Amino acid sequence: MRVTAMYDLQGKMGDAVEWATLHEHLGFDAIHFPEVGRNPFTSLTLAAEHTEQIRVGTSVAIAFARSPYVMANLGWDLQEYSGGRLILGLGTQVKGHNERRFSVPWGPPTARLREYIEMMRAVWHTWRTGERPDYEGEYYRYTLDSYVFNPGPIDYPDPPIAIAAVRPRNTALGC
Repeated sequence: MRVTAMYDLQGKMGDAVEWATLHEHLGFDAIHFPEVGRNPFTSLTLAAEHTEQIRVGTSVAIAFARSPYVMANLGWDLQEYSGGRLILGLGTQVKGHNERRFSVPWGPPTARLREYIEMMRAVWHTWRTGERPDYEGEYYRYTLDSYVFNPGPIDYPDPPIAIAAVRPRNTALGC
């Protein structure tokens, strides 16, 4: 059995370190940081820095508020920084929040999230292999990169992606 804990980011940023080290000491397998109140990636980075074995993840990060390229970059850097312990949890959020809080257009969430993840994996493939990017979908396109923007390969596998799903179509994405 695997045991995971989710942190409430309403507290102080520094509390994430104490919380993470405590849960590692208690033998938890993973800790997750939701995108509520504070940026989960900042707390996740602090937790990764102060722990050695426990997996660290987002539960969940709002996908459409960031481009797939930006999210791929966050995931890549955190996978390397954490020593391969990242679990990248993504969710779509609902139409109202996307349009009125994040100021991003709304579209069919399942198809869009599928492409979002495909493009992230295409970015990671380019960075790992040096091959030219060649991803074109209905919602996202990745056909340009440069050595200036390419961080190059890392010594860990691509981070696993977990998705938050409410409807059967999203669960079928099966990342």
